[in-house]
Amino acid sequence: MKNDKTTIRAWAMFDWANSAYNLVITSTIFPAYYTIITTTAERGDQVSFFGWTFTNTALSNYALCAAYLIMALMLPVLSSSADFRGNKKVFLKFFTYLGGIACAGLFFFKLETLELGIICFALAAMGYIGGVMFNNSYLPEIASEDQQDRVSAKGFAYGYVGSVLLQIVCFVFVLKPELFGITDGSFPARLSFLLVGIWWIMFAQIPFGKLPRGSANHARIEKSKVNNGFEELLKVWRQLKSITRLKRFLFAFFFYSMGVQTIMLVAAGFGEKILRLGTSKLIAIILVIQIVAILGALVMSYFAKKIGNIKVIMFVLSIWIGVCVAAYFVQNEFQFYIIAAVVGLVMGGIQSISRSTYSKFLPANTPDTASFFSFYDVTEKIAIVIGLFSFAYIEEFTGNMRNSAISLAGFFIVGLLVLLSLLLLKEEKSVSHN
Repeated sequence: MKNDKTTIRAWAMFDWANSAYNLVITSTIFPAYYTIITTTAERGDQVSFFGWTFTNTALSNYALCAAYLIMALMLPVLSSSADFRGNKKVFLKFFTYLGGIACAGLFFFKLETLELGIICFALAAMGYIGGVMFNNSYLPEIASEDQQDRVSAKGFAYGYVGSVLLQIVCFVFVLKPELFGITDGSFPARLSFLLVGIWWIMFAQIPFGKLPRGSANHARIEKSKVNNGFEELLKVWRQLKSITRLKRFLFAFFFYSMGVQTIMLVAAGFGEKILRLGTSKLIAIILVIQIVAILGALVMSYFAKKIGNIKVIMFVLSIWIGVCVAAYFVQNEFQFYIIAAVVGLVMGGIQSISRSTYSKFLPANTPDTASFFSFYDVTEKIAIVIGLFSFAYIEEFTGNMRNSAISLAGFFIVGLLVLLSLLLLKEEKSVSHN
């Protein structure tokens, strides 16, 4: 039954569970810890990974690229299997345990175990990516179209609150280790990684217990195609050809995701490497971002009802372009704080509205929600691979992260122009109907 409050709360708790990974591992403690331990007097910011030499931050970005690329290739197969057998919850559980255990494995990450740390870092990303995709695919099943903006925003709000709570706990260990008799300087950060894994797995049990298993779709998906999920993506692509709005939105989403997701993944590393902010300041900044992002997700949902999703996203993209330009010129931590607050305001909003906009544009009553959201996620993951790779390559090629940051503005500009064409298309149709 759609719009069941208990089911929606349980679904939102998955964001509560896995957003701790996004905050601690990709946004605050791990990037700062990683940059600090891999920057040495002997080699500077160069590290050796299985005999190959990389710039430290470029290596971590390349690892994320690999994780996202692997998942972009795997998700079509897994989503078609989920639609055919109706077992999306099995995959939801698998990726949750993969991500949680990999985060716990980061407890053993030190400079001398760099290879282990990078592998666990990549596996945790894969667990997060897979879990998000299968959780997203439940949205049209648990909420009617008129409620999807609100429910999507609720999920992100739960995620921000849950992640901030755990971040505060980790914050205490990092800033005041002496209160707990901790003398090993690396232990607080590594303990934080372990706590993320435990938190992720523990709170995911709530949606595991409440979300529906899923209904099998044997009639519409030939069994021979289950093992070739790209056939399912091809089927979705064929349907997109006749759904102009959805196709154009996905094209815009592809480009602006290159910018949005890359900024979210590299922001902490940028703050540590360019401004030497330190772990405590980075945590404080990201906490502010998370709190502001809760408001941002809810405010964007409100304005989406008033003026429409596309106009809201276009406005937000204009702000993102300004963020890229400002990042190029930032000189001190106060300026970085201002940029971070702006990022927080638009970060949650664009994720939430993008997810619900896509859901609204899907064909009515389609039984293949997992396949459609697989296409959505593959689009996003390929965008992230391109965004992260270009960011890392430009840094290595030019020797300056600032050049990487301003280059991301180009992705936002393309996305904005495509959304403008979509808006004009809708207005033309409205005029023609009148």
